[in-house]
Amino acid sequence: MPRVRTRYQRLWEENAHPRTIMLPLASREEAELLLPFAQALMDTFQARLIIVHVVAVPEGHSLSEAAADAMRIREEMDAFLHQRGLDGTQVLPIVRVAREVWEGIWETVAQEKVDLLILGWESDTLPATAMGPLSDSRLASPPCDVVFIRPGKDLQRENGWQQTRHILLPLRGGPHATLALRVANALAEATGAQITLLHVADDETETETLAYQRTAIPALRGLRTITRSITVTGDVVQSILKESTGHQVIVMGAPARRVMPGHWMGPILEQVANNTRLTLVIAKAGRRDFAPEGAAAYRFEEEARPRPHPITVIVDKWFAENTFHSREFEDIRRLVELKEAQGLTISLGLPALNEEETVGKVIRTVKTALMEEYPLLDEIVLIDSGSVDYTREIAASLGIPVYIHQEVLTQYGAYHGKGEALWKSLYVLSGDIIAWIDTDIKNIHPRFVYGILGPLLKNPRIMYVKGFYRRPLREGNKLIAGGGGRVTELTARPLLNLFFPELSGLIQPLAGEYAGRREALERLPFFTGYGVETGLLIDMLEAYGLHAIAQVDLLERVHHNQPLPSLSKMAFAIIQVVVRRLEDRHKIRLLEDINKTMNLIRYGPNRYFLETVEIRERERPPMITIPEYREKRGISEPLQPVEVSP
Repeated sequence: MPRVRTRYQRLWEENAHPRTIMLPLASREEAELLLPFAQALMDTFQARLIIVHVVAVPEGHSLSEAAADAMRIREEMDAFLHQRGLDGTQVLPIVRVAREVWEGIWETVAQEKVDLLILGWESDTLPATAMGPLSDSRLASPPCDVVFIRPGKDLQRENGWQQTRHILLPLRGGPHATLALRVANALAEATGAQITLLHVADDETETETLAYQRTAIPALRGLRTITRSITVTGDVVQSILKESTGHQVIVMGAPARRVMPGHWMGPILEQVANNTRLTLVIAKAGRRDFAPEGAAAYRFEEEARPRPHPITVIVDKWFAENTFHSREFEDIRRLVELKEAQGLTISLGLPALNEEETVGKVIRTVKTALMEEYPLLDEIVLIDSGSVDYTREIAASLGIPVYIHQEVLTQYGAYHGKGEALWKSLYVLSGDIIAWIDTDIKNIHPRFVYGILGPLLKNPRIMYVKGFYRRPLREGNKLIAGGGGRVTELTARPLLNLFFPELSGLIQPLAGEYAGRREALERLPFFTGYGVETGLLIDMLEAYGLHAIAQVDLLERVHHNQPLPSLSKMAFAIIQVVVRRLEDRHKIRLLEDINKTMNLIRYGPNRYFLETVEIRERERPPMITIPEYREKRGISEPLQPVEVSP
């Protein structure tokens, strides 16, 4: 005869363990008290752990003003985790910027698809928490499971959680009982503690509680952490307080009855909290599986999804959260550990055309620091575009593989331009992460590489990273600070602000130092010339969303400044790319062939004349559609469309 499972057995056996646990933190004190508990659940459930700090920006101030605070807090969180032997593969630190803390919490819950949210509860032991008072009305019907923790006096000791030997688990049935049992069991397994199971019934709920005991106890027999079981009838609060003697932690399900609308606490829980100094852990189930029978399920899409914001708020928020500084990643050893823990390989491509003056120093600097001293890079490859000086010979003499892009994938022809070299470098390079830097940098430093790799190694949601820097302009023997980037400020940023305002927070969208995940880059088309950076940014935005793009301050970059006629051609190409993407978006045709020629003004002795040149930004298809590439990478499955996360 088949075994009949009770409702509680089905919930215990069928409900999946949380995959993502989130812990908001505001201070080091809070982290020291709550992080060990979160780690215990993370280890027991084999879940990933996210710790979040929300920077609240008051009305009247731009969210982007919090960028410096976000950088500082990220560094502090990173240092704290490193001291505890944790890195980005085990715990993901996130800094959010919002108008108020709860807004940032619920946005992160939705974006990261959090299953279990751990919230600190203010007490004498923990006078300040990330959220302040736990009074947000959404806690009454949360979009995920929630565990509230009020640290007791025992947690003030060193390794307080590890001193836990006895856990009291009062169970009376209800929608949150199974989650409370799971949490208590996970904590007991992590600390070696024993659980006392307390069944309490008062006159009002005696029938329900005794029915729960008959159906739930069979599901608990296999839990070795439960070593004692007590059943009492009488005053619930007094019974819990009496039996708590000799225990260090009380784990309870949140109240399901006699709770005021918009609140999560009830009179029984309030009385217990007011009359004990033990650590309290309160579990409240948020998923449909745990909803009281007949109750309406929580509408995650309607209540937890971030509400639409004006584009300026979205960009300000992105700027504050996704703008990094290269100093955050200067511990290269840790970056190597992150790379190896994730099983990633990293390739650096060096596009070049007649750069014999600087290419040798670029290669030596990067190779010494990021291959020989620390194995951050798995390969460095020069992608030459037909240099007529000694660029290729210098690279080869330094042990760097050299490819001429016109000789790669020759069956598809060859176009002039940097974008063509980058597109073909995807075929040549082997890494899971691809980085490119220009080879005309005169003040080369390893940060130009590790800076753009850091966000990709520390945050799996980021797909593409752009560098930015101060660019002095040389006039004769003088350097004018901030004088560079003329095409950026006069063409690229105005056009992006006008037509793609989500990208208006990019400080230098045309910077030649950037990196991305192969899985994203291979699915994007590449423009063949000056417009490649603009095209990649727009296409990355359309395919993966703004949150997948980040930018990093690389301090200062000194390089060859181009004359105005060359910059004019660059601007003309960028305009073509923007118009092309507008055509794609609105399904209209704006440019004819005649629009792709440009009259350049030339000067001669006592005369002016026009020189007509063709500047045509051609477009290469996504590399993953090329049969030779698919064969080389062992790709057999059909090409799937990119799904953008909310």
